Amino acid sequence: MNKPIRMLLAAAAIFAVGAGVYASAPSGIAAPAAKDAKAGDKGHGGKGHGEKGDAHGDEGIVRMTDAKVAAAGIEILTAGAGTLRDSIVLNGILQPNQEALVQVTPRFPGVVREIKKRIGDTVEKGELLARIESNQSLTVYEMRAPISGTIIDRQISLGEYASEQKPAFIVADISTVWVDLSVYRRDLPRVRIGDTVQIDVGDGGKPIEAQLSYVSPVGSSDTQSALVRAVVANESMRLRTGLFVSARLILAAKQVPVAVKGSALQSVENRNVVFVRNGDKFETRDVEIGARDFENVEIVFGLMDGDRYAARNSFVVKAERGKGEASHDH
Repeated sequence: MNKPIRMLLAAAAIFAVGAGVYASAPSGIAAPAAKDAKAGDKGHGGKGHGEKGDAHGDEGIVRMTDAKVAAAGIEILTAGAGTLRDSIVLNGILQPNQEALVQVTPRFPGVVREIKKRIGDTVEKGELLARIESNQSLTVYEMRAPISGTIIDRQISLGEYASEQKPAFIVADISTVWVDLSVYRRDLPRVRIGDTVQIDVGDGGKPIEAQLSYVSPVGSSDTQSALVRAVVANESMRLRTGLFVSARLILAAKQVPVAVKGSALQSVENRNVVFVRNGDKFETRDVEIGARDFENVEIVFGLMDGDRYAARNSFVVKAERGKGEASHDH
């Protein structure tokens, strides 16, 4: 084989080896760049930790529909001018109005021959209560109601001896009752006739508001307290004499420009906040509080007259806010 042919064969062999090496080399040289691009898409497309879900939009915002608010028992009230009251809590008892009560006593001693009324019966003035046979004349005379009212006590029985020394019946007009309350000596200097008292009957109903009509000039050595009294209309016979009651005696009142219910206040990160209703969401408002009483709180800064806020069950809104913050941390 001549020299030129050998040279051509060698060149062809070298070319074939080079092509084989190139074909076996990795083809993913650009793969790291593509991987970086994919990682970048994951970091910026979709929701990251800085974004909120649908229920919690901006920071401090809680979205709740009106239906959910109603189901949670959240009461929405309007902030505005209010009255703060200094008060004390008293205990007492319901008594018959002694100025509208009559003890019915037999005119003559004798034997009870007939009884027409019993405890709890209502009577009209002049209505027959009982018949008694006099021991003196052996004739039967009648006992009649001296006033209209209710029989609250009866001390005679059929066939027994009735004495003029003991009332046979007690008839009371219970359309009004006395609320007798005890005031301890340390509080007596602040109590005056005409002061307002809010009486809690203990039946779950609305408190009854009345004014003191009597402050006793003497006290009790046993309890170191004195009696004060209010005369209260007994509407629907709600008040039953003999039962205990509690009452809040209002001693002073202060008008403030903006007040909310005490139940509206919540604490978030050691800050006093109120949740203000705006559309279908609650906004968390930092507030500065002033004076307060047993029911209302003065708002010095953070709310305006007319703002609608969560009053009763506002803690539900706080819980929803906490859920939103917890979900953003993961």
